Amino acid sequence: MQKLLVTIGLAILIIGLLWPVISKLGLGRLPGDILVRREGFTFYFPLATSIIVSVVVTLIIWWFRR
Repeated sequence: MQKLLVTIGLAILIIGLLWPVISKLGLGRLPGDILVRREGFTFYFPLATSIIVSVVVTLIIWWFRR
């Protein structure tokens, strides 16, 4: 359990440090991301971004377990 928490903490730290680079890739503004703007209300659901991130993380985990 301790190794898992340390690994998750390190992953969050790395993502946080790389966020300026990641944001330039266009993640979060892909076609398929849902954005609804109304007066006094904004709803954002990054559907396409979530799918891409999920596939990438799955491939990385699969690669490390091999």
